[in-house]
Amino acid sequence: MRLGLATRNEHKRREFARLLPNHAIEALPEHVRLPPEEGETFAENALVKARAAARATGRVAIADDSGVEARALGGAPGVRSARYAGEGASDEENLRKLMREAPAGSALRYVCALAYVEPEGGERLFEGTCEGRLAEEARGERGFGYDPAFLPDAGPRGLTMAELSDARKDAISHRGEAARALARWLEERERERAGVALENIKKVE
Repeated sequence: MRLGLATRNEHKRREFARLLPNHAIEALPEHVRLPPEEGETFAENALVKARAAARATGRVAIADDSGVEARALGGAPGVRSARYAGEGASDEENLRKLMREAPAGSALRYVCALAYVEPEGGERLFEGTCEGRLAEEARGERGFGYDPAFLPDAGPRGLTMAELSDARKDAISHRGEAARALARWLEERERERAGVALENIKKVE
């Protein structure tokens, strides 16, 4: 299936291309404008972006909204993860702010809400999480966002998300969990449709 990805983040586009290898991930056309992420939840933000992309392109669209929640900060930065240090802040600025405000070793959680929207109006939402801790210092050249300071509980001991290979990260990440749930649903739906089509053929015969 061709899936339009409602993002201009090249890191996310490459990640979804890996996570959904059986589907063609199409970049968002330049003329499509995405609405601002003003929702109170990750799900709200993901849905509004996917709806806008599906409406503008006339094709199935997917969109995710992801972020990190620090227990010591009452769940912040949460939906403001991409602009935690202010509008237009870089990944490095957001990360430094988190490391100033949350103690090393404290609990973190990555959250991803992944929306699937059809131009005719059909919608589904998938979610994934990844538990971890805040590292004492940022390490690693891979990944993006808060990955250099995120020590996943399910990963190799002592390694941040930014130190993991793509395959290891994808296996445990919040985005990987959500994408696999979407892939399973798409496969199940295709099997159901194939079964219905076969039954209709038998009836005609």
